[in-house]
Amino acid sequence: MRASRAFAVTAAACATVALAAPTAAANNGPSNVTVNPYSVHQGGTMQISAAGCGHGGMVTSNAFPQAHLSAGATGYATAKIKHNATPGHYNLAVKCNDNRMVATHQFTVLAGRGARGGLGGSVGPSDTEMAVGAGLVATAALGGSLFIARRRRLNGAGV
Repeated sequence: MRASRAFAVTAAACATVALAAPTAAANNGPSNVTVNPYSVHQGGTMQISAAGCGHGGMVTSNAFPQAHLSAGATGYATAKIKHNATPGHYNLAVKCNDNRMVATHQFTVLAGRGARGGLGGSVGPSDTEMAVGAGLVATAALGGSLFIARRRRLNGAGV
């Protein structure tokens, strides 16, 4: 009688563990979400990693287009911040392909500080720049004429 009770308890425990394992595995969602760098400039890129998405997933945010998370024990994604993203704090959400759970992480978008390289000479000078340049040339011509005229007068008087 004792052996049958022990067998029944053991069988019930094994059945409980066997039935609970898929549920526990299904409830494991994305975890350990990290971003690098935490603060990124407009137009810059950031790396996102998350554990628990064995079949990959998606990363979404208002600051960048949807990015794909690679499959594996730790999934990775690269996101390019929009050039017109307003500087400030943002959240991103990681969702696994095989799970409904979502993990979030915060990051900061900084104002862009791109180089001001201009258009490479493809645009001509403005009207204001032309007027200033013409004024400088006229002033130099007048000054040079006065200098030459004064020199001639001095040279002609001494002869």
